[in-house]
Amino acid sequence: MSNILSKFAAEILFKYHQRAKLSMETTLVLLKPSCVQRQLIGEITSRFERRGLRIAGMKMMQLTDQILREHYAHLVERPFFPALAASMKASPVVAMAICGVEAVQVVRAMTGFTNGRAADPGTIRGDYAMSNQQNIVHASDSVENAAIELARFFKPEEIFDYKSALQGFIYSIDEC
Repeated sequence: MSNILSKFAAEILFKYHQRAKLSMETTLVLLKPSCVQRQLIGEITSRFERRGLRIAGMKMMQLTDQILREHYAHLVERPFFPALAASMKASPVVAMAICGVEAVQVVRAMTGFTNGRAADPGTIRGDYAMSNQQNIVHASDSVENAAIELARFFKPEEIFDYKSALQGFIYSIDEC
C-alpha cells in the first residue's frame, strides 16, 4: 500500500512541478538619453540585477531615424513624434536584453507608469523621472513585442544564454 501511495505522491509532485514552472522570458530595455546624460546607467542596471534579473545582452548605440520610425511606428504620424525622435537621438542609448521568470511583467512593474510625475515612488521612473518623454527607460510591453524589439536592436549572437551561478538563490527549483 505505501508503495502505491509513494508512486501516487511522486506523480502529483511531478505534475505540480510541471505546472509550477514559470516562463523564462527575455525582454528589451532601453536606457534613454535622459538616463545616459544624467549618468544613471550603472544605477538603473544595478536595480535590474539586484532584483534577480540577468543581463543577456548589452550595448551602447546611437539611434537613427530609421530605427526610431520602426520602433515608434505607432507614433510616427503624431504631432509630437519629431520632438520624441530628437530626444531619443540626443545621445546614445544603452540597449539591454534582460532575462528572468516573467521578465516582461517584472521589468514593466519596476519601470513604473510612463509619465514620471505619475509613477509610484520606488519605481525607476518614480524615483528618477519628472517627464512623460524624458522618462529614463523604455521596456517592452508584451512577450510578443519583446521578441520584435529584441530583433530590432540585437543580432542573435549578441544575446547570450547562460545560467547564473546565483539562480538557485533567486528562484526556487520549481520556478525555472
